[in-house]
Amino acid sequence: MEKQNEVALFGTWASAFCKRVELALKIKGIPYEYVEEDLTNKSESLLHYNPVHKKVPVLVHNGKPISESLVILEYIDECWNNTPKLLPEDPYQRAKVRFWVNFVDHQDFPEELPFFERKTLGYLDIVVGAHFCNYEAFVEVVAVVFSPEKNPAIMAWLEALKSHPLMKEMLPPHDKLVAEMRGKYLGQTP
Repeated sequence: MEKQNEVALFGTWASAFCKRVELALKIKGIPYEYVEEDLTNKSESLLHYNPVHKKVPVLVHNGKPISESLVILEYIDECWNNTPKLLPEDPYQRAKVRFWVNFVDHQDFPEELPFFERKTLGYLDIVVGAHFCNYEAFVEVVAVVFSPEKNPAIMAWLEALKSHPLMKEMLPPHDKLVAEMRGKYLGQTP
């Protein structure tokens, strides 16, 4: 990792936290090497780059590791400050988006969430989309009680996010994710 602007992402295909970072890299048009990690047998590289938490995602930029998905998203937006921006330029609007991202990050499914209309996917869209666009898999596997009619605005937003070309490209396949979740949460092997 000695070349100028070399970027690698250590992740797993089913992780919404890793998908956040992949989406940001794609939105910004940043070329990167993707390194799929087996979390039951972590690589020496992952342990080297994230010795504290020993988990993914880890972004390595020019040999320097950055951990934690939200920290990575802000790093990407600051380091590659070309358009499109993930966060608004206005400090107040940026603070509002950060508040809602923090809110979403601590919810199973938010009952209240404002829709921030943008022409391109932004910071909150990335977090919401990567985390909740696969809600059908959670409903199918763990029988989460979910009533879309209770939150029509959020559902409309999720459907719009799911239809975005980059989101479609980055989201894990439904059947593969369901099989993975059944193994993880129910101990069922595929």
